[in-house]
Amino acid sequence: MSTFRGPAGPDEGAEQRSRRHRIAVLALPGVPPFELGIPSRVFGSAIDAEGRALYEIAVCTVDGGPVLSDAGFTVQPAAGPEALTEADTVILPPTHAMPELGRGGPLPPEVAAAIAGIRPGTRLVSICSGSYVLAAAGLLDGRPATTHWNLAPEFRRAYPRVKVDEEVLFVDDGDVLTSAGVAAGVDLCLHMIRRDHGAAVANRAARICVVPPWRDGGQAQFIDRPVPEPTLASTTATRAWALEHLAEPLTLARLAEHARMSLRSFTRRFRDEVGMTPVQWLTAQRLELAKQLLETTDLPIDLVAHRAGLGSGNSLRVHMRTAFGISPAAYRRAFGTGAPAGRREEARV
Repeated sequence: MSTFRGPAGPDEGAEQRSRRHRIAVLALPGVPPFELGIPSRVFGSAIDAEGRALYEIAVCTVDGGPVLSDAGFTVQPAAGPEALTEADTVILPPTHAMPELGRGGPLPPEVAAAIAGIRPGTRLVSICSGSYVLAAAGLLDGRPATTHWNLAPEFRRAYPRVKVDEEVLFVDDGDVLTSAGVAAGVDLCLHMIRRDHGAAVANRAARICVVPPWRDGGQAQFIDRPVPEPTLASTTATRAWALEHLAEPLTLARLAEHARMSLRSFTRRFRDEVGMTPVQWLTAQRLELAKQLLETTDLPIDLVAHRAGLGSGNSLRVHMRTAFGISPAAYRRAFGTGAPAGRREEARV
């Protein structure tokens, strides 16, 4: 009998259950309850058009016994390590009880044995510092990955073979996916649902969980940065001016001139205040304007691109596919005023 328990009703047969994607969530000692609960909540909200569950989720431990969470209460799992061998996806939430991993130390033998029992080809996922477990097992060597931004320097020292990017919410490297801190696990789970079953299913799951289906930006917006001294020059006025002139050519030199700074000082001050380069910020603002125009007007795609300062329609298509995974035309169909109200509501939430 399968160790997996999904949200399906008792009337569904074995054939239906066997079609579901099986997810094992490995609870290690010191697991934070919030991160542990993310996969069950988000994937448990993914249903097909007939309301049938698309995933089976099992919380397991390395020996089937209870583990103490970092909140001081015990987690009683539904399964033991056998769930890992049956899973199509294994998710590793953080653990706050293995400080040796922060120094590049080895996994405890029982954890290493449980990880080694995962079938080849199983999709591996970490939430927040669960990436330490994957890295300690050698599963992130040579791969791009992320973790909580505050842990990135330590993570680099402990696992120099991992290509760490602490400015993104998650990294999808095919069969290995890693997410940033805490709530970024929600973003990654929704991304996986979108990848597995499409945007409509992911949007529906997000709506059930009362979270946005997609968050723009990355961890950079949350990283602690020194607050600029009030006596020093600021880029605030230039950013406000740029928002009124997005359709015009806005070179770095023009922005620096408006701020009455040297190129070097302006670039440094801008990044300190905003958390990204001027070019990255401009692109993000132009895409936001393009989205507003697509939602609220019937302007041709080329004219939308021109008014947003993105040049041609082809340029807008490339930028939107890169940033949002959707074309301007598809975005307008989903979010525009001409889309059915129910569809717009589902897509927005």
